[in-house]
Amino acid sequence: MTDVRGGIEEISIKDLGVIADASLPLGPGFTAITGETGAGKTMVVSALGLLLGERADTGAVRLGSAQAWVEGRWRVPSAGEVVARVRDAGGDVDAIDREEAELVLSRSVSAEGRSRAVVGGRSAPVAVLTELGEQLVVVHGQSDQLRLRSALAQRAALDRFAGPEFAEALRAYEQVYYRWRDNRAELDELVSDQDRRAREADDLRVAMAEIEAVAPQPGEDDELADRAERLTNLEDLRLAAAAARELLSAEESEGADALALLDNARRQLERVSPHDAALQPMADAVAEANYLISDIAAQLSTYLAALDTEGARELEVVQERRAELAGLTRKYGPTLEDVIGTLETGSLRLLELDGDADRIGELAREVESDAALVVELAAGLSAARTAAAGRLSEAVTAELAALAMPDARIVVEVTQRDGGDRPVAGARAAGAPAADSHPPDLAAYGASGRDQVAILLQPHPGTEPRPLAKGASGGELSRVMLAIEVVIAGTDPVPTFIFDEVDAGVGGASATEIGRRLARLAESAQVIVVTHLAQVAAFANNHLTVVKGSDGAVTASSVRRLDGDERIAEMARLLSGLPDSESGLAHARELVELASAARR
Repeated sequence: MTDVRGGIEEISIKDLGVIADASLPLGPGFTAITGETGAGKTMVVSALGLLLGERADTGAVRLGSAQAWVEGRWRVPSAGEVVARVRDAGGDVDAIDREEAELVLSRSVSAEGRSRAVVGGRSAPVAVLTELGEQLVVVHGQSDQLRLRSALAQRAALDRFAGPEFAEALRAYEQVYYRWRDNRAELDELVSDQDRRAREADDLRVAMAEIEAVAPQPGEDDELADRAERLTNLEDLRLAAAAARELLSAEESEGADALALLDNARRQLERVSPHDAALQPMADAVAEANYLISDIAAQLSTYLAALDTEGARELEVVQERRAELAGLTRKYGPTLEDVIGTLETGSLRLLELDGDADRIGELAREVESDAALVVELAAGLSAARTAAAGRLSEAVTAELAALAMPDARIVVEVTQRDGGDRPVAGARAAGAPAADSHPPDLAAYGASGRDQVAILLQPHPGTEPRPLAKGASGGELSRVMLAIEVVIAGTDPVPTFIFDEVDAGVGGASATEIGRRLARLAESAQVIVVTHLAQVAAFANNHLTVVKGSDGAVTASSVRRLDGDERIAEMARLLSGLPDSESGLAHARELVELASAARR
C-alpha cells in the first residue's frame, strides 16, 4: 500500500449517544468499523461530524451525562493552509518531524445545548472547525453531506481531473481575464468620471494661479502676526522703552539714573578697598554692572530710533498681507503649509488629470484586445472541458457497473453562462463555441471561463439525468460518490474520506467490488468506512469493532481493534451471524486472505 501521509490518528469519544468512553485508533490506509445493530457505529460518524463543525444535537448527549465530548488527533503538513488557519485562530500544532505536525481538535456539547470548540489548545468559534474540516475530511453518506453538492465544487473537480495541461491553460486564461477586468474597471471609472475630473483640473488650475499670485512663504503668517502685534502697540512700546532708558541713563531729566548710582557705588568701594582687599572684587563687579547697564541703555536708544521710523502705514501693509494669506488658508488650508503644498502636489495631479484622454485611449485598446483573447482562451477551456467531461463520465459510469448499479450512467454536463445555459460540452455535446464575430459581451464570463459544470445521474435508461442529490437514494449516492472519488483520487487529493451507507442494498460480488475500490482509494488517502458487510471489511488494513454492553438501564459501548482470530470471528458474524461456526470461520478466513492478496 502507498504511504499516505496525514489523516486522523485517533478519535476519543465520551458520553455521546450510547458510547460512554471509547477511543478509535485509526491511522493511514483503510479502516473498517463494524459492530452489532445499535452498538453505536453511527455515533462514530456523529462524533466526526461534531469535530467538523456540524450543528450540535443535545439529544446525542448520553442519558444522565452533563455533556458529550469528542477529541480528534490529526497528522497535518507542518506548513500550509491548515496550520495557518489554526494559528490565525490562536491555536498551535506540535511538530512530529520536519514535514508533519499533530493537530488536536475537540468539541463538547452540554445537555443544555451549549457547545464549545477547542482548536490547537485554544477555544475557537465552531466555524473554525467547519473551515478546517473542509480541508481535512470528506464525508459521504446522507445527501446533506455530499461533497460535490455545489456547481462550483463540481466544476473544480472536473478541472482537476482534466490534468496539468488544462491547469496551465486555466492559469493563462485567469491572467488575461483579471487583467481585462482590472483595466475595464479603470476605464469605466475614467469615462464615467470624466466630467468630474475635468472640473477638478479647472479648479486646480484656478487654485494654483491664485496661490502663485500671492506667493506665500513658509512661516510667513507667524512672522506677520508678530509684526502686527508690535505695530498695534507701538506707542506703549515707545513710552516703556523711553522710560526704561531714562531710568538707566538719563538724557532728558536731571534726576539720578542707574549709571550715576552705580558709578558712585564703585567710587565708594574703591576708596576704602586699600584697607580691605575683599572689597576690590566687589568694586570690579559694580564696574562690570555699570558697563552692562550702559550697553542696555544704548540698545534701548537704538530701539527707540527704529520705532520712530515705523508707523500706521506699515501696520496697514502688514494687515493687508495677512488678509491675503488668510483668504488662501480658508480655501486651500487649513494651514499655510497646506496651501504651499497644493502648489507642489497640484502639478503632478494636473499631469494625471490632463492625461486622461491618452489613458482612456490606451485602456480602450488594451480592453478590446484582452476581451478578444478572453473569448479565445475561454473557447479553448470549453473544448478541454468537453474532452475531460466525456472521459470522466465514461470512467465513473464504468465504476458504477461494478458497484451494483449496472444501469446507472453519470453525465458530466458543461453549459455556458449565456442566459440560456446552452450545452456546449461534456457527455451531451461535443466541440466548443467559436469566438463571437461581434464585440464580445463578457458579462457571462468569469475567472474560470464561460462554463458551468453539473454532474448528473441517470439511474436507469430512458430517465432524465438529474442532480446527484436528487437522483439517488442514500446508499446509491454513497456508491456514486465512491465511484467519482476513485476516478478523480489521483488529481483531487483529500487527506481523509469517510463513507457511511456505501454498501446499503448490495451484497455478494458487488460488495466485494466496493471493498476493492475502497482499498484502491486508500492508496492515496485515508479511508474510514462504517459497514455491515464482511466483503467490504475484508479489504481493510485496520478493523475496528464497536462492542455493545448493557447495565440494565443505559447502553454503553466501547471500541476494539481486531486482529487474528478475533477479526476472523467478527467476519464470520458479519457473513452468517454465527461467529463460532466452523464453516463461517473458514469462509471468513478465505475472504480475508483473498482481500489481502488483492491489496498486494
